[in-house]
Amino acid sequence: MFNGLLHALTLDEQGGAHIIESSTDLNNWQPEQGKLWVHLDYSQADAIEWLKNSELLTDYELASLTADETRPRITKVTNGCMLFLRGVNLNPAQSPEDMVSIRLFINENIVITTRKRRLLSVQDVLMSLTEKTGPSSISELVCQLTHNLTSRMQGVIDNLDDSLDEFEDEIDEPTKRFDNQGLSQLRRQTIGLKRYLKPQKEALTMLMTNRYSWLDENDKAKLNETTNLLIRFIEELDNSIERAQIIQQTMTSQVSEQLNQRMYVMSVVAALFLPLGFLTGLLGVNVGGIPGTESPYAFSAFVIFLVVLTGAIGVYFKNKRWL
Repeated sequence: MFNGLLHALTLDEQGGAHIIESSTDLNNWQPEQGKLWVHLDYSQADAIEWLKNSELLTDYELASLTADETRPRITKVTNGCMLFLRGVNLNPAQSPEDMVSIRLFINENIVITTRKRRLLSVQDVLMSLTEKTGPSSISELVCQLTHNLTSRMQGVIDNLDDSLDEFEDEIDEPTKRFDNQGLSQLRRQTIGLKRYLKPQKEALTMLMTNRYSWLDENDKAKLNETTNLLIRFIEELDNSIERAQIIQQTMTSQVSEQLNQRMYVMSVVAALFLPLGFLTGLLGVNVGGIPGTESPYAFSAFVIFLVVLTGAIGVYFKNKRWL
């Protein structure tokens, strides 16, 4: 087998599959042997060379199938159609919003899937074929793969909702320091997921509404359920984005209010001590003629006067409702 070939098998139409063990058997495959599923790592040169030699794709179509960056979509090509999808990145030490791309070339007899990073949804389909409970046709294979990609997003979106619940609880606890960086990261994750899910919904909708020879009418109901599930996830992401914005605005308002209260207190204190500072500064000048310099009671009288003046200013502020 060549580098980049992850697996090749033929469907037995009974929920199972026969594994193709050698490159020679793969190259000599004929449609009467069963529906073929080839899974490739497009980052390997041997895999791209095999695709070229298969003569299923034009050079332009091959470049699209192996491009570094793709947008979810479905496109009719010379010998079939190409379907570009995304799944959440559940690989260790990876961010879920860095979604993994899988590209499919599909016609009546063959499905070629290509990817660069591992997708658990593909492994699930492969496991079901091993257990004889997998898809029995090209149509079922595509539907099951699409459903697996979509259903695996549930856990990620639930985690986002739980994180937002924690942030909302933190708002009600003023003594606890709010994690602004964590909220910003969560917003980036939500926006990153939505970026790919909206065009993926459009691709699945086009897949249902257009006629494809390999897609059975009975399987369109499965695709419809998958599309509805995807629409619900997009609505939940929209809701999460709005909740995150509200949380951010609430925290900004709280910080602004706290700052205004502190500035107000400082302004009141400054207003209280402004006349006191003026009087003490005036009597502290080093020139002759300052009253009370000869009296032993002058300092005590001046202190009492300052206390009374401060109280009077406080009463005035209270009447003006500035305190």
